[in-house]
Amino acid sequence: MLDSIDRKLLAALQQRGRMSNSELSEQVNLSPSACHRRVQRLEAEGYIRDYVALLDARKLGVPTTVFVEITLSGQADELLEAFEKGVRRIPDVLECHLMAGSADYLLKVVAEDTEDFARIHRQYLARLPGVGQMQSSFALRTVCKTTALPV
Repeated sequence: MLDSIDRKLLAALQQRGRMSNSELSEQVNLSPSACHRRVQRLEAEGYIRDYVALLDARKLGVPTTVFVEITLSGQADELLEAFEKGVRRIPDVLECHLMAGSADYLLKVVAEDTEDFARIHRQYLARLPGVGQMQSSFALRTVCKTTALPV
């Protein structure tokens, strides 16, 4: 179970994962050694899954975000597994979610522009196993975006 200090540690690390242990311990009012032990425990228990660098999509030339709803032609386990295996291989797909509702899957795809998305669609998405229908929606502007979970 997480206590309030654990939650403060997690919140701080979500905002700035590269801060030193000394900075982190100051921020949550713990000694550096106690802070280090707690972070190690949070890592060991799986609360902290990984540390990553968040990259700027614009600077990397993929500023266009497209949400793609995919409905499969069937619901057999083999078809779902084949689709999921195929979608994991597409480098432009950032997220893929199995959905409840009108579509079976929702994908978050990044592209250079509409032409690049057309290439991704032709080269990858249309060739995924079992695709019955696809609907793509282009994001016009990102209103809010975070990777931080509420703790």
